[in-house]
Amino acid sequence: MKVHIATDHAGLEFKDKLKSHLESQGHTVEDHGAYEYDASDDYPGFIIAAAEAVAADWRTGDKSLGVVFGGSGNGEQIAANKVHGIRAALVWNESTAQLARQHNDANVVSIGARQHSESEALHLIDVFLTEPFSAEERHVRRIAQIADYEESR
Repeated sequence: MKVHIATDHAGLEFKDKLKSHLESQGHTVEDHGAYEYDASDDYPGFIIAAAEAVAADWRTGDKSLGVVFGGSGNGEQIAANKVHGIRAALVWNESTAQLARQHNDANVVSIGARQHSESEALHLIDVFLTEPFSAEERHVRRIAQIADYEESR
């Protein structure tokens, strides 16, 4: 699977470990930054670039996923969700990672790199990437309602 990743300076050290981890599992990783440590960098550009790449893939039928992270993951989730067609979920435990995919067909996961150990963060990302969407009618209906609002507003 293709996985788009992005972070700011807070997740820079983790990003290299994540990239190696994902590639060792056979994923194709596209890195949207940051590429060097700058304590005053601005995360929105990196995050939006990753989210736009995921959205572009989905428009062509390629169901890639995205992983964005920063200190808390909150700002990264907010930025990703500004991109048309993105459903980004902030996850903090295994259940939220599973439900983001099962119920919401989330296509981007946001993690707080400073909120988890490296092994915890990798586990949450793995859970998110491997959990399938349930495709239950009630979830499909709710996602369609959100998409309808996104289109009409």
